[in-house]
Amino acid sequence: KTEPATVAAIPPTTALLLIKHRNHHHNHNRSCGRALFSYRMQADTQTRTNRLTPLPSKSIQGSDVRHPPIIPVSSTAWLLLILVTIANLPTTMATKHTTRPIVTGTSVVGLQYKDGVLLAADTLLSYGGMAKSFQTPRMKAIQNQILLAASGEYSDFQEVCQQVEALCLEETTESMTSIYDDENRSIPARNVWNYLRAVLYRKRSQMNPFWNTLIVAGLQPTEGSADSHQTKAFLGTVDKLGTAIEEPLVATGFGAYLALPLLREQWRPDLEEGEARALLEDCMKVLFYRDCRASARIQLAKVTDEGGVHISDPYELDHSDAWNAPSMERPVGDLDGDGGW
Repeated sequence: KTEPATVAAIPPTTALLLIKHRNHHHNHNRSCGRALFSYRMQADTQTRTNRLTPLPSKSIQGSDVRHPPIIPVSSTAWLLLILVTIANLPTTMATKHTTRPIVTGTSVVGLQYKDGVLLAADTLLSYGGMAKSFQTPRMKAIQNQILLAASGEYSDFQEVCQQVEALCLEETTESMTSIYDDENRSIPARNVWNYLRAVLYRKRSQMNPFWNTLIVAGLQPTEGSADSHQTKAFLGTVDKLGTAIEEPLVATGFGAYLALPLLREQWRPDLEEGEARALLEDCMKVLFYRDCRASARIQLAKVTDEGGVHISDPYELDHSDAWNAPSMERPVGDLDGDGGW
């Protein structure tokens, strides 16, 4: 730094050379600083992108320094792509559909008799090949007018019951006062059956079915009758594909192979309640003998016009003399003794 008095004493040519030297020194420092900053940013970018990029040529002569962009275009593009992908991720990406049933119940058997509908099912839930629960009912009363039963995945059956109860509440509740009205506002059983057919077909079409075969039993208003309170029995099934069948005799699971032939052989439309109960108990005994997922602890449920839905407490079938049948004791294969195997 030169004092003003000293500058005045310096000849003009010398002063011009000093000013030029000062400007050159300032440009040199600025160029070196830019080159160092660019070198550091380029090295950091190379570390992130794992890519070698030639360093810029640096010249300390004036402003002849070529500066690359601070962030390469390719890195910016990758950053934008990652941000857009994260923003558009679905919220259900962690959801996994049920590919097979886990906790299951086996057969349900039902029939129409003189006064209504009668169903039978055991209370055993199986976890694969192991018995998980011996006290779980698989029949559900809906508004004391409809009986819903199922074989297959138990958690799916619980979800179906919740949907049906919500539907019945929505359809039958017109106002707050109608909740406490004694008038019969229940949905006909056939309407619930048709609703479940649509629900199970939609779930099947979404490749996420309810793993159940459902039985809907109840009362249906008689078509063409002048009396709106005159009803008739209704019994139908819906499988996991949405296939709906209405029949006076139904059976699910192994019962479709073992119990249904017995029902067809002995059933008639004018069966009394006692006869219908004995027939269903015989079918449940056969299933207990032949189905390794069945249990001798069963429940019976009925739907009648007078009493609505009634589900019995679980009880044990009497199978004490079952293994003493002649077919079990007959010698087989010219062997002495039982020869059963």
